[in-house]
Amino acid sequence: MCRRIAAGNWKMNGVAADLGEVSAIADAAQDTTCEVVLCLPATLLPQAGARNLPKALKLGGQDCHVETNGAYTGDISAEMLAEVGAKYVIVGHSERRQFHGESDAQIAAKARAAWDAGLTAIICIGETEEQYRAGRTLEVLDRQIAGSLPQNATSENTVLAYEPIWAIGTGLTPSLAEVSAIHTHLRTRLPDETIAILYGGSVNAKNADKIMNLENVDGSLVGGASLTVAKFTPIIKALEATK
Repeated sequence: MCRRIAAGNWKMNGVAADLGEVSAIADAAQDTTCEVVLCLPATLLPQAGARNLPKALKLGGQDCHVETNGAYTGDISAEMLAEVGAKYVIVGHSERRQFHGESDAQIAAKARAAWDAGLTAIICIGETEEQYRAGRTLEVLDRQIAGSLPQNATSENTVLAYEPIWAIGTGLTPSLAEVSAIHTHLRTRLPDETIAILYGGSVNAKNADKIMNLENVDGSLVGGASLTVAKFTPIIKALEATK
């Protein structure tokens, strides 16, 4: 059995005034047997961790450096994230790949750094709209998996998140048949067939139940819809209903 995970990525959103939403989401998470994760800005992690949140909610970072320390101004290590209570960290998000030029090799190194710090790495993969229209989705994803997942990836240290880049924040999503076929294909490419595979890209309260019911979809990585308890709770409940 794979983990069932509802993960929220707050991206560059959230200040101390928004910690009430974190607490509210934590309270909502107590009613589910699925794992609920919030990947918060690094500035909020210590404050959220100090709130003694219910154990049902796990905290995560949004990126980490490959090194544990050093002259890397503005970066944060996996060890630092773990120290303030993080259990997960996202690596290889398309926005990091696109805007920071991160390579598959760098992402694999970050995943290994996360493991060394005791964190579970949420490794993101996804194709552009141009690649999707050209029918190259599986080719691109296969290459990213081969380069981004370290050989020792297991269900204990790794979660895979498929996020078609053209669907992130656009309101567009692949068809249900496409999501199912892609996730089924991804399952065959993993070194451990019990690694959870999440879908991300414009997941919301209206489509979550249908997407979460698809075979080989083990949960979701949610952006904007994870910023408030009102929007995130229906997605959590949709996943819970499929267990």
